[in-house]
Amino acid sequence: MEKTAHPASTPAWLIRSAEPADAAAMSALLGQPGTFEGTLQLPDMPIASRLEMLQRVDSSGCRLVAVASDQVIGMASLHSPQPSLRRAHVRSLAIGLAPGWQGRGLGRELIVRLLDWADHWAGVLRIELQVHADNERAAALYRSLGFVEEGRHRGYALKHGRYVDSLSMARLHPNPPTLAG
Repeated sequence: MEKTAHPASTPAWLIRSAEPADAAAMSALLGQPGTFEGTLQLPDMPIASRLEMLQRVDSSGCRLVAVASDQVIGMASLHSPQPSLRRAHVRSLAIGLAPGWQGRGLGRELIVRLLDWADHWAGVLRIELQVHADNERAAALYRSLGFVEEGRHRGYALKHGRYVDSLSMARLHPNPPTLAG
């Protein structure tokens, strides 16, 4: 008799490294209503407008996608904020989820995977992010994962015809690497 996984134990999604071939699906996700509002993306932009950036392989960063039924339903990345040796220990966090997958633990799982990469494999000391101040659910998620608010930017971005503030948040490595032995 063949064993099958119990539906409750089967993950609803697969998280894997993003590949250049995923760029069109990631761009479509970022332009989707319910997703773009929480980012600095614009509505009604061509998928091609983001392809070059999303196809680029960044050897100093980590970009993940979440896939369900062969559809990209989420993405998250850590990338170098600027090419400076003095900030080589810093990465910026970006994340986007399809509306139907928000509030289901997917964002947390993506970020936890990125934090593991940063903490145990990449020598990252500091992770920074910006979140719209009116996105209380996202800010609460970041706080629960060790991010702290470092500042507020007034009138940071235009959203639905009004300017919204942004919170600058960061997380320092909770247990920075030391020499073994």
